[in-house]
Formats: sequence, C-alpha cells, structure tokens
Amino acid sequence: MSDLLDLPSTREESWRWADLPTLVAATQLPKTAADGLDHFLDLPGARLVFVDGVLDDSRSDLQRATLAHIEGGDHVLGRKAGGKGWALKLDADAAADPVQVVHVATGGANQLPCEISLADDAVAQVVETYVGSGWSNRLARITLGKAARLMRAVRILQVDGFVSLREEVALHAGASLIATFLALGGAGARIDGAVSVNGDDGYAELGGALLTRGDENKECAVRLRHDALNGQSHQLWRAVAADRSTVSLAAAVEVARHAQKTDGEQSLRGLLLQRTATVNLKPELEIFADDVKCAHGATVGELDAKALFYMQSRGIPKARAQALLTRAFVGDALDRIGNETVRDAFVADADAWLETAL
Repeated sequence: MSDLLDLPSTREESWRWADLPTLVAATQLPKTAADGLDHFLDLPGARLVFVDGVLDDSRSDLQRATLAHIEGGDHVLGRKAGGKGWALKLDADAAADPVQVVHVATGGANQLPCEISLADDAVAQVVETYVGSGWSNRLARITLGKAARLMRAVRILQVDGFVSLREEVALHAGASLIATFLALGGAGARIDGAVSVNGDDGYAELGGALLTRGDENKECAVRLRHDALNGQSHQLWRAVAADRSTVSLAAAVEVARHAQKTDGEQSLRGLLLQRTATVNLKPELEIFADDVKCAHGATVGELDAKALFYMQSRGIPKARAQALLTRAFVGDALDRIGNETVRDAFVADADAWLETAL
C-alpha cells in the first residue's frame, strides 16, 4: 500500500522518524458520521467547513475567501493535495477579519490545498482546526508581500488516523509570519515546512507543541532558509510524550552566503512524562554567511524533581504540581499567539489534554 501511495523511505534523512505505517492505515479507516460540532472560536470573519476536503456550503461563510484550483507542487505529499481548494488573496494595505477553517475527516483519505497571498502591507489571521478520523493531507502555499503580516494558528484535534501538513512560505522585504501549531489528538501527525525569507528585514516565527500518549507518533520537519539581509527567525517547539509514545522535532536554519546580518534562533525541548516515552530532537544550522547571529538549543528531560518537591512542601498536591509545571512548559510555545481568543482556546485544549495524561 505504501508503494501505491508513493511515499518516501524512512532511509531519507528528512523522513527518518516518519510514522508511515500509521499514515497508510489511516487511509483504510471506515467511514463515520461527520462531527456535529463547529469548533469555531468567537471571532468575526469567514468560516469555512470542509468535510473530507469538500466545502460544506450550508455551514460556511466564505466572505473574502474564495475557491480556486491550486497546483500541488513537487513535495511528495504536497503534490497529492493539488486541485480544488480555498484561497485568501488581499490587495495592498488590506486587512481582513480572521479566517477560520474547520477540517472534518470521516474516514479514508482526503486532500485539500490552500493559497494565502498578501500584497504589500496587507494583514491577515488564519485559524485552522482538524477533527474526525482518517488521513487528512493538506498543502498551504503562502506568499507575503513587502511588510505584509500573517498570523497562522493550527490545532490538530483529530482523534484517529493521520494529519499531514505541507507548509510552503515565501516572505518578501519586511514581511512577518507568526505560525503556531498544537497537535494533541489521538491521530498521528506530520508538520512539514519549507519557509524562505527572500526579502531584506523579513521575520519568520514558527513553533508550537506536540503532545502524545499511548502509542501515538507525531513529528515536525521544518527547514527555514534566509536568502536576504537582516532577516530574523525564531523556531520554538515543545514536545510532551507519555506512555510509549514518540515525538520527533527536526528544525533547520539555512543562511545563504549573501544573507548577512541574519539573526536565527532555535529552541527544541522535550518533556518525558514516563521513561517509556521517546522524544527525538534534531536542531540544524547551515551557515554560509560570515556576519550572522545564530543559535540553537535542544534538551530532553523529566519534570524538575526539586521544583516538584518545593511545590509539595508548600501544600500543593503532587498531581497539581506536575500539571502546573507541564502547563508552563507547553505554554512557553502557545503564549506567542497574539490573538487572545485564539491563545486561550489553544491553552484550554492543552490543559484538557494534560488533565488526562498526568
């Protein structure tokens, strides 16, 4: 079946931790009823519901979003998602209300692309939520014009199957991208990103939290390339693994020879709730310029025993102390979401997961 899907081999470095058997199994999950909840946040703006990759007109309000044909590109999973999808295109100086997209999977495989194109000085927010069961494969192609700003927040709540995201982003001069991902449903997940800072003074921030338990496997593989002067990038990823689960984080920064004055930072941290769990971390720097400031850090450990003891000595029950410390660990990534309503929703999702995992 993996041959029929034309999937890569785990012998390839960027796929070394990929859970391809779970992805293949997700395509065979039986059909179920569509989730009856909307999962929308209390925000103005467009609301799109896709059931198995097809727009549900009765539950959607496109507003400034449109439907369009989008090419799949060269990526092994991204090209499978090419075809009819949704698009958000803003003219210069335009600002749109938040666009919310809910993806509902009901078994089997479904594909969907999107294209976000912001002209110079345009501003947008996009919030996406994944629920249901099956293989949900998505392609996001994003272009940000000069000084354009995009806040993107994605939460993967899907209970079974697999969610694969391919993110392709190009930033022009002075553009800003802040993208945060939260993956905590029972489904496997892969976040696959290729971000290019093509214009001077561009700013890209990617990160989030991947939470696993049972036998789940989630991963991200992001490569961020600086190709212009004075670029800044920050990648802050947090992993929490319980039981026999696995989280893998691979984040790379590439600085071209002419991309002087680049400031790139990576922070990858993993927390093991039980020693039977696994966290794999791989930060990577490829620097060809000679006037840059780049740094990376990667740590995996357990909850601080001294901090737990201190909190218990102050009357805080052990379970509560564990929850507070883990919440602070995860919140380090989610607190970077600028919209308070979105941030509170993501934090509430993480808190609910922690209550059952600890």
